[in-house]
Amino acid sequence: VTQAPTLAEPMRGASHVFHLAGVRRGANRDAFFAVNEVGTRIVASSMVAAGARRLVVAGSLAAAGPSTRECELTESAPCRPTDWYGESKAAAEAVALSFADRLEVTVSRPSRILGAGDRENLPFVRLARRGLILRISGAPRPIAMVDVEDVVRQLILQGERPEAVGEVFFCSSGETLTLERLLEEIARNLGQARLRRISLNPVLLHALATAADGISSLTQKPLPLNRKLVRQLTASGWNCSIAKARQLLGFAPTVRLLDSVARSVAGYRALGLVD
Repeated sequence: VTQAPTLAEPMRGASHVFHLAGVRRGANRDAFFAVNEVGTRIVASSMVAAGARRLVVAGSLAAAGPSTRECELTESAPCRPTDWYGESKAAAEAVALSFADRLEVTVSRPSRILGAGDRENLPFVRLARRGLILRISGAPRPIAMVDVEDVVRQLILQGERPEAVGEVFFCSSGETLTLERLLEEIARNLGQARLRRISLNPVLLHALATAADGISSLTQKPLPLNRKLVRQLTASGWNCSIAKARQLLGFAPTVRLLDSVARSVAGYRALGLVD
């Protein structure tokens, strides 16, 4: 998506483009924006040149920023991203919607996506396999999640429904877990009964993540621990309403959150990513 000439042939004759490409980890701010923002502009421009009609963008809840512990975010709330990734995804939304006079644009903002083989959640699976259950100090922090199959279902609805044009939609299972509860559930599905609980101070986590990002910047190799992840884990919450998607798209999640965790763990095992 950063190389416009490579997009002309794949888009030839296409009416719909689902823009799923993006960077979730990067050594610096430019690494996120070069793909997530600039790449979106190149995709949209290439669609206009090819005569394509509808652009469906896979965005992120991170573009909106964290919620409170008590209240779900709605799409009408202003974007308040807290990290480079979220900033770049908010910028990508703005770029996509700026083509509304030339394309039918619609944006999905999935919460944390669960699915076999997803590398973003693999560190949690490996922690649980070792029986390590992490708890961030302070009040519980709800995290909305969604199964990858439900994300795909909503993206297709956004590609089909006329009501989706010009709109942004959150995508979630409608359920939340804390990090501690997620790790417990993964451990249960792995058959790991010997658990060791570790309470983590947010200040210490931020310090470790800052050091890790410094190493990543020097080596140009992103590490599993980073400020993006720590800011997400220490935020007050990541919860969003799917009322708009239900009402305008007829979207309803089909995979319960705990079932999605179980399916994901089974998938990691089948792929040999966890024993």
